[in-house]
Amino acid sequence: MSRRSSRPNRPRPPVGGSHTARQNQHDRGSAFLAELSESELYELAENKPDVLFLILDGVQDPHNLGACLRSADGAGVDAIIIPKNKAAKITDTVRRIACGAASHVPVVPVGNLARCMTKLRDDHQVHIVGTSDQATVDLYDTSLTGALAITLGAEENGMRRLTSEQCDQLIRIPMAGKVECLNVSNATAVCLFEAVRQRRASE
Repeated sequence: MSRRSSRPNRPRPPVGGSHTARQNQHDRGSAFLAELSESELYELAENKPDVLFLILDGVQDPHNLGACLRSADGAGVDAIIIPKNKAAKITDTVRRIACGAASHVPVVPVGNLARCMTKLRDDHQVHIVGTSDQATVDLYDTSLTGALAITLGAEENGMRRLTSEQCDQLIRIPMAGKVECLNVSNATAVCLFEAVRQRRASE
């Protein structure tokens, strides 16, 4: 099995429907979607020592999914993993908000998210960090280098119990004001770019 050094990008034309999203001036190549199967996801985890995944557990709002995609592309995320059911899908709205990122970052729907996380952790040594308002460890005190999957939950209820149980570590984003937590897309950006900062510092 050959070692991969870059993020996969398997574009395909959009399927069905004549409706097109409003053009975004930052959009580049949004007529195609990056594609990656679950088996290819595990192959990537096996062959890239510093692989970076984003796991979104049940994000419902297509605007949030699109914003997460845009941040993921900027942070060099290799793939986004979502549940196959009860989660937002890639739509015209998602592609528009993502500003072309859907052409570069594959979104991988999996039938059993907890099982996927277990396989990544146990078979491919991917460290899984989840965000939780109840966590006691701060994001900025957490190592985010090496093979890593950052996990965030849905807009209302956060991560499901089974998802939380598959995380190696739960962390929180320290908040200095009166608001208790960030929107999922904002929290995604904060976590991902802290990982970017740490990875660059360790090079």
